[in-house]
Order: sequence, then structure tokens, then C-alpha cells
Amino acid sequence: MLVLARKVGQSIVINDNVEVLVIEVRGDQVRLGIEAPRSIPVHRKELLEQIRAENVQAATTADVNVVARALSDTLKD
Repeated sequence: MLVLARKVGQSIVINDNVEVLVIEVRGDQVRLGIEAPRSIPVHRKELLEQIRAENVQAATTADVNVVARALSDTLKD
């Protein structure tokens, strides 16, 4: 992991096309501005993790429903 110190108004550039700018530092919070091409998704990590967990849960529930329907159909025959 690369660790950098930046001041308000300073930025870092990633891969020549993503710029992360320090907008404000207030207490223990840092506001960042991110400029990136629309083709590069930018997400907050905690939201991405939540979406992934919900997708896993939905897939698991869907699998249970498919098995339940298959068993139900088998018992009807």
C-alpha cells in the first residue's frame, strides 16, 4: 500500500486518467473529489460490500426457492 500525505487543494493522479483531490479536512473526516472517465466505476467501499452481500443472499434464497419448487413438482407427480 502506498501512503501519501496531501494538503487541501493537493491531489494524486492514478494511471494518468484518475485524479483524487483533497477538498477539505474537518476533524477526522476528509472530503475527496474524484475525477475519472465515466467508464471507470467509483464506489464507496462499504456500499460495494453491502451490495455484494445482498447479491449473495439473494442468490442463496433463489437457489432454495428453485429446489423447493423442484421438490414440490416431484411430489405432485
